[in-house]
Amino acid sequence: MSKVAIVRCESYDYGEIKKSVHRGIKLLGGISRFAHKGNKILLKPNLLTGDRPERCVTTHPLVFEAVAELLLTTGAKVSYGDSPPLGSPGRAAQRSGLAEKAKKLNIELADFKTKVDIFYDKGIQNKKFTIAKAVLDNDILISLPKLKTHGLAKFTGAVKNQFGCIPGVLKGEFHVRLPSADDFARMLVDLNMFINPKLYITDGVQGMEGNGPRGGTPVKMNMLLFSKDPIALDATICRLINLNPEYVPTIKYGKEAGAGTFAEDEIELVGDQFDSFKNSAFEIDRQPLKPYKQGSVLPFINRAIVPKPFIMAEKCIQCGICVTMCPLKPKALSFKENDKSCPPVYNYNDCIRCFCCQEMCPESAIQLKTPVLRKIIDLF
Repeated sequence: MSKVAIVRCESYDYGEIKKSVHRGIKLLGGISRFAHKGNKILLKPNLLTGDRPERCVTTHPLVFEAVAELLLTTGAKVSYGDSPPLGSPGRAAQRSGLAEKAKKLNIELADFKTKVDIFYDKGIQNKKFTIAKAVLDNDILISLPKLKTHGLAKFTGAVKNQFGCIPGVLKGEFHVRLPSADDFARMLVDLNMFINPKLYITDGVQGMEGNGPRGGTPVKMNMLLFSKDPIALDATICRLINLNPEYVPTIKYGKEAGAGTFAEDEIELVGDQFDSFKNSAFEIDRQPLKPYKQGSVLPFINRAIVPKPFIMAEKCIQCGICVTMCPLKPKALSFKENDKSCPPVYNYNDCIRCFCCQEMCPESAIQLKTPVLRKIIDLF
């Protein structure tokens, strides 16, 4: 049986968070099961970009502080970090509030800039990765994901959080090579199994619904979740928001690869009452994914059923981040005739539907538009 602890935490009051963190880890056997004197521990929050905590884009700094403070009581050496797809880890940590808490606890920012090539012979989709040196510099990684929706993966949680261990712009290369959400998810599972975090703690005090992982809407979920099994943890959250876990590719392929289980009868829930956290109104696409398949014999059918990114001109500030984030060469969107007084324009024939542009838009100006044919198919 995989164990998932669900602990009520209704605000980002530090006293309440600290109490909930201590209780959640105690429900899994206590901090001594995860850290000892002399261990080198890397805390891996979700640090997609340097947005303010109230936007719910990143792991809240007070959750980070409570976990780090508890780990330090064991005598372990703790560091932290992540590699955002755009910009430096240090700057993102400063803007998100994580750096302030780390300084308070004398915790160093780990090396997420130096790249190290590794070979993982058990990989199914990927056996070779270039990862941040920080991962190899430490004995234990503890993952601190944020509960959010995601355009490509549908839901981002415990499994996907380790994608931040791929340094910066190298993330885009995976989107080009693996445009299918299924293949991309298999890669994430391989990466997660290589890194093998010892513990996952999901910040669900407030999550993000709708146009995540950056442009969505904060929503109170009032919980922190703890587990050693990332598949069971993510599946439990899916059931709380009325989403079939098998529709999330990282969960589906994670179970197949032996990374954990999503079967309800194989998961032991401890802590507070499961039903008290249910939110059936949580805004998320509950339909099965219809991923884009590059090189399809019938590419026009792909384009006719797979959602596409769409820029809302009234929200666009012409910052160009979406153009920068597009991993293709030549890019699938650009400023027409280099005119930055108007929003960028897509070439949908080239677009691989990786949604990197939508993921990083600071103004939530890029939405995913479902084609009419897809809507008709979904009715049946």
